[in-house]
Amino acid sequence: MPSTEEILQKAWDIHQKGNTSKAFEVYRDVANREPYNAVAWCYLGIALHDLKQYANAVMAYEQALKLQPHFPIALNNMGNTLRYLGRIEESDAAFQKAIDQQPGYFNAYRNRGTLHAWSGRIDLAFKYYYQAMELQPDDAELHRNLGVIHLLQGNFEEGWREYRYRWQCREAIQHRYPQPKWTGQDLKGKTILLYSEQGLGDTIHFVRFAKVLKDRGARTILNMQPQLLALLQGCPGIDSIVPNTWTVSEPFDYHCSLLDVADVLGIRADNIPADVPYIRIPENLVSYWRAQLTRTLPPARMRVGMVWQGNADHQADMFRSFPLKELEPLCDVAGIQLISLQFGKGSEQVQVWKGNQPIYALPDNLDQSSGAFMDTSAILHHLDWIVTSDTSLAHLAGALARPTMVMLGYTPDWRWLLDREDSPWYPTLRLFRQPRVGDWHSVALQVRQTLEQANPTPA
Repeated sequence: MPSTEEILQKAWDIHQKGNTSKAFEVYRDVANREPYNAVAWCYLGIALHDLKQYANAVMAYEQALKLQPHFPIALNNMGNTLRYLGRIEESDAAFQKAIDQQPGYFNAYRNRGTLHAWSGRIDLAFKYYYQAMELQPDDAELHRNLGVIHLLQGNFEEGWREYRYRWQCREAIQHRYPQPKWTGQDLKGKTILLYSEQGLGDTIHFVRFAKVLKDRGARTILNMQPQLLALLQGCPGIDSIVPNTWTVSEPFDYHCSLLDVADVLGIRADNIPADVPYIRIPENLVSYWRAQLTRTLPPARMRVGMVWQGNADHQADMFRSFPLKELEPLCDVAGIQLISLQFGKGSEQVQVWKGNQPIYALPDNLDQSSGAFMDTSAILHHLDWIVTSDTSLAHLAGALARPTMVMLGYTPDWRWLLDREDSPWYPTLRLFRQPRVGDWHSVALQVRQTLEQANPTPA
């Protein structure tokens, strides 16, 4: 009969292969059978974290540490989970204790740096990242994280250099072709395969570079998420589109990710190609939604579309998304008409909305017949403003050159940079930033004031 250690190791192997639920069941069974096994409780905490049951994960780590106070691995993992709960001071204390118990604990230094990167203490993020680098100078994830911070600060040259390490990270999806990767070679008369690298918003953001390369004489093939096929058909600079669920059969000379094109071109805040709109929607669809909205919505002086919840699976979603109730101050704007552009997770909050202005919902089958974002894009043409969290809709609205207010957490995604109200990527976007971590109310008040100035009350 296998020992407890062998059972836990086998479960960990299953866990590492991605079957977290099955591993969780084993950890739980061992912890129930051997409640004084600190290692089992630690494993259980890791599984609960990966299952996004963060509060339960913390309790599991606390039990492990109660049984075994000198347990740096449990402390490090608890610090990580507390970070996801936004319990910054407790998280930092857990990392410090892990380092005290195990000097030179690389993961604790690196995770501590990430904690402070998320919470806006960039000085401390650099401090702990560089201490981690002294321990493991070639760690790809560490270099990637440093790259993100440099890009956020506008240090693009150093940022791109460090961010290249992302291709060496374990989760990176490699694109292996016999053709060479484009690193700046002359593209006149050549064909280049451009592929999406991250989420839908990133593809919408960086697809602008197809035109830049087209203008350099290239023929471009875009290999991207199939959901965006209809939306990107009208983008300038794209000669051919192939969904990334298909094999690329067309011949090409070079390949490059859309994001890496920005790196190769040496993009900085002052030379970003920002000609908008670079996504165009068929006029018949725009006209259709003009008629639909006129027929179904009452007249209003100001139509404002709202999005509050991004991808819940994003690791920093708790710092990017906010509850719908935070937008209640918008109800004070005279003549405002609120329209929900939120679909999927978060849309259920409309049912418990307590603002003194109604929120109008759009049809549930939106974007299902024309293609992802197509109906939404047409609707955006008939709104006076879009108010959104940091989601793919912010990029869509920017690419369509629609007037948009983006509500940002204290430490935003790197592309929004720091300490500015505009975006060099999207001229029609205005950025509203948290004055402190978690303070969405102040951001909503700034948005309300801007809407009131744009729509003064009649005398």
